Amino acid sequence: MLEFFKGRTLVIATKHEKEKVMAPILEREFGVLCVVPENFNSDLLGTFSGEIERVDDPLTTLRKKCMMAAQLTGCDLVAGNEGSFGPHPTLFFAHANDEMVMLLDLKNHLEIVERELNTTTNFDGCEIASEQALMAFAEKVQFPSHGIILKKDKTDYSIVLKGITNYEDLIAGYNKVKDKQGRAYAETDMRAMFNPTRMANIEKATEKLAAKACSLCPHCSTPGFGITDSKRGLPCMLCGSPTQSILSHVYSCLKCGYTKDLEYPYGKKSEDPEFCDFCNP
Repeated sequence: MLEFFKGRTLVIATKHEKEKVMAPILEREFGVLCVVPENFNSDLLGTFSGEIERVDDPLTTLRKKCMMAAQLTGCDLVAGNEGSFGPHPTLFFAHANDEMVMLLDLKNHLEIVERELNTTTNFDGCEIASEQALMAFAEKVQFPSHGIILKKDKTDYSIVLKGITNYEDLIAGYNKVKDKQGRAYAETDMRAMFNPTRMANIEKATEKLAAKACSLCPHCSTPGFGITDSKRGLPCMLCGSPTQSILSHVYSCLKCGYTKDLEYPYGKKSEDPEFCDFCNP
């Protein structure tokens, strides 16, 4: 257990039940008491369904979310999460879920951030023109364990039916929002309490955050001694030339600025010639 935060109250900045996966980890690793603020409305910073636009990047939004919770409760230790969905940055034909988590310690002027990026998501949306198409979409996105949102059109927010988790409401909602041609728009409800797959990714991100916070600076013992950069140049095993593969990770302290290089982070001291610009140009 990390003694640095032990005995303090930690506010989890959420209105979507993320405390269910975040609190057990944070209480176990930090020795804190987790609470959830009343009347906390993170939707003011943007909604997945689009009726309120998110104007900031995910990190800025997350920081604002944590500060909102701190100001609302008067608590100086806050954790929060912000998720993003869309094309994977390298696997362009796959949808990705990018979960960012933050521990904000206003008392000690610390901001520790971690993330979980993977393709484990049911994120999807499409135009629906019949009940049969609606049922096919529902099966594809793991309904009813995962919620669905219905709208008249992808960018029409005049009617937004959220949190649909049973077939009766799904059919009734479709009949309410469809136009004369039977068209409507269905999308996955990506709010955490309606999306167990996303909730599992938030849990993974929180585990990473806890591990990073428990990593103390060798120089000043401040939590959050983690990777801030990487250096390429792992030598080719055939010719010895530097490749684009990672040679070392750079760890930095958030407080005193101490840095340390960890060479060969993936356990290998040379790279296959297949990845060498000289041996395989």
